[in-house]
Amino acid sequence: MQNTGIPFYKKRSFISLVIAALVIIFIGGGFIKTSNGLATKQQDVEAQLGQVQTVLQRRADLIPNLVNAVKGQQKQEKEVYGEISKARTEYYNSQKKYNSSNNTNDKVNALDEQSKSLNVLVGSIKEAYPNLTSSNTMHDLIVQMEGTENRISVERNKYNRVAREYNNKIVKFPGSLVAGMTGHSKVNYFSADTNAQKAPTVNF
Repeated sequence: MQNTGIPFYKKRSFISLVIAALVIIFIGGGFIKTSNGLATKQQDVEAQLGQVQTVLQRRADLIPNLVNAVKGQQKQEKEVYGEISKARTEYYNSQKKYNSSNNTNDKVNALDEQSKSLNVLVGSIKEAYPNLTSSNTMHDLIVQMEGTENRISVERNKYNRVAREYNNKIVKFPGSLVAGMTGHSKVNYFSADTNAQKAPTVNF
């Protein structure tokens, strides 16, 4: 066989092999980078969802103090206490749903239920005791409740921001392609539902 004298690195077959290898490396590197980016954004979403749960829990922890303050000034209000008990049960049930769920959208729905039940609870107290005297204890509780409402609003807005960043990566190429291959899907936003998300005004 006659030697053509052409160096191997100049041969067409070798050049084609190098080009193919570079393309594979480029595509593989892009896939890994995009996949890691989606995973990072998903973790941001989960972390912020936990922050929403934290501020809702803070609000729930204030409720017993609020109820006890009311009880200290009222004697026989069995009906409203029944409503309060029901709302608290609904809150803890939705909290269990949140803790047992591995799906982000299910967690968002559970937090919506928690917020709604807390609003119902505080609303029941408000309607039952519109003329409660403004003691220092009650005033402090109201201030803390209002502060908690602001925190809930801030954390929900932060969640919606990171959720939007995550969703944008999923719907745009090449994220949309990688998301389909890695099982990433869009997550729900917190919406300003007037029943579930409305912050109650507590005017005792």
